[in-house]
Amino acid sequence: MSIDVSRSDADVSLAGAAIAPDTVHSNLSLIQAEIAATAAELDRLQLADLAALVRRAERVFVAGAGRSGLVLRMAAMRLMHLGLEVHVVGDTTTPAIRSGDLLLAASGSGTTAGVVKAASTASAVGATIGVYTTDPESPLAARADAVVVVPAARKTDHGGALSRQYSGSLFEQALLLASEAVFQSLWGADGTPAEELWLRHANLE
Repeated sequence: MSIDVSRSDADVSLAGAAIAPDTVHSNLSLIQAEIAATAAELDRLQLADLAALVRRAERVFVAGAGRSGLVLRMAAMRLMHLGLEVHVVGDTTTPAIRSGDLLLAASGSGTTAGVVKAASTASAVGATIGVYTTDPESPLAARADAVVVVPAARKTDHGGALSRQYSGSLFEQALLLASEAVFQSLWGADGTPAEELWLRHANLE
């Protein structure tokens, strides 16, 4: 299907439904407002504590399911650019976690089975654990050395009290901002020029 992207005022037809530009603009404003409000409520001390764990870790492992896992993969890339040794849980080349390492985990509900199991394994071998979640009383948070509470709706919360977006979108958006804030803070403390970080950027794509 071909869409004429040059039109600014006309409706765009998608699967038989007309989507008005004003509707898109309204939803963009909604998303921007929700993200800004949620980011403003993130606890700076919690973020600083988690950043300190990253800075002290010998190696960093990231664990998350679905879209949260994709956000943590982006975070892993940024930490690699800083020169850290970073692994994604579940990848075929990921080694065993051990004492001195950090597991960085994300789960909106804090009950995602695979992520909670990873945290239990990390704890059993003496690794430290940093967690992003909406629920500070969750099983995942209970295993953590540092918890960043993201005040967003869980993906199963369809009531719209905390967000009008669908299925955990706000959590994942705020998770991206939180992880970028941690990276930016670590980079500022490290002081490595951007040109040097760029040398670690992938050259096999």
